[in-house]
Formats: sequence, structure tokens, C-alpha cells
Amino acid sequence: MGRAKAAHLMCGTPVWGVAGAVACSYLAYLSYSHVHRGEFDWPHDGVFIATCAVWVLLMAGLISETRCWRERIFFALVLANFSLGFGLAIWEAAPLEAVRGVRIISLGLWSLAALVSAVVTFSSGEGTSVEKKAD
Repeated sequence: MGRAKAAHLMCGTPVWGVAGAVACSYLAYLSYSHVHRGEFDWPHDGVFIATCAVWVLLMAGLISETRCWRERIFFALVLANFSLGFGLAIWEAAPLEAVRGVRIISLGLWSLAALVSAVVTFSSGEGTSVEKKAD
């Protein structure tokens, strides 16, 4: 029986890689601006918590669906970032230093995700599949 081809969202279509790089660059800029201005508050409302939870589930699903290592790395970085956001959203009594630290980590993760997305977009797709060859 034939096996269905796995999705290659970014490795197969440059537009998704560019969109990921632009979105992550913008989110890195937002993280930087919060750190630069000393704004370390974090929203704790139900809508924000639900939004983070949906993004965490979406990224976990995308990691499991892609067969391209570079896409998996990108989605793992975004998953880590949204997981941190979800954690802070439900942790209302988080100390200021913890929130500051997470904002700095978030800046690094968004920057790295933007870089990975750009690399995925502008590199060849050869040798990136994680599927095992059939015997």
C-alpha cells in the first residue's frame, strides 16, 4: 500500500518560510521593545490563556505532521515560546524577575525562529526528510 506524502509547509513552499521569518522577526521586535522599556507585566485574562493554549496545541500538531527537520526545529522554537507565554499567563503571582527572564528568553527564541525560518526558505530541501525509507 502506498504511504501518503507528509506535509512540507515551509520546506516545500518559500512563501510560508518568508511569512514565518517576518512574523517571528516582528514578535522578536515586540519582545525587545518590552525588555528595552522595562515592561514586564503579562496578561492573565482567559482569552489570552486560551489563545496561548490553542497555539501550543497547533504547534505540537504541526511538529507531528511535518517530515522536514528544519520545519520541526522552527515549530519546536515557536512551541517553546508559546509554552512559556502560556505558563506566565496562568502564573499570576510570577515575580518580576521571572517575567523579565522569560521576556529575554522569548526575545532569543523569536529571533532564532526567524533565523531558522529564513534558512528553511533559502536552502535546498535535499536530505531534510525524517521519514524512513521503505525496505
